[in-house]
Amino acid sequence: MKQIYKNYFQKSKVFLYPLLEISKGVGFVPINTHITYLNSITNYHHECYKFFCLYHTPHEFEQELDGGKYKTWKVFEQLNILDHPLYEQSFVIDSRLMLYMFDFSVMKKDIDKFREGKYSQFSEYAKKRILDFFGKKGTIAEYVESYLYPEHYYDLYSELLNIPVEILKETRELCDLPNEKLENFEKKSLQLELFK
Repeated sequence: MKQIYKNYFQKSKVFLYPLLEISKGVGFVPINTHITYLNSITNYHHECYKFFCLYHTPHEFEQELDGGKYKTWKVFEQLNILDHPLYEQSFVIDSRLMLYMFDFSVMKKDIDKFREGKYSQFSEYAKKRILDFFGKKGTIAEYVESYLYPEHYYDLYSELLNIPVEILKETRELCDLPNEKLENFEKKSLQLELFK
């Protein structure tokens, strides 16, 4: 690691998506992930412990043009989403977007730590899943490990940030808090709007 990553990144995609244990490198990954879904009809707020994955989905009527991507998507959707033990519901956002909701209430303590930005206090179970997802090689894997085990990286961050190690030890965390606005999904569901 030669520099500190300073831009905001979707925290739920890094710290929570790996907890679904969907293999890295599969053909379909969510466009984005969210921890709340607030709209005028149904509100899934923090206390609901839900996790949302937004996918761009191929269409059946295009399967001749997309080289079988629709069929591949349907297999992926069934195996990794609809059959997932934490899957609860899906929302049609528009003709191309689907929002899938998972129940993360079995991981309440980790989700609470996530909201507080205390990634280093995740359970060892959660940390292992996250690290397994990102692997052991590469800059991203190193960043993620530094967020989960900051005590091993204080000296490096102190040097890169040019601040005393004591300050880092006081704050403990090396990654900023989740941005509630960005971690919330705001677009209304087409199917919910139709049944208003």
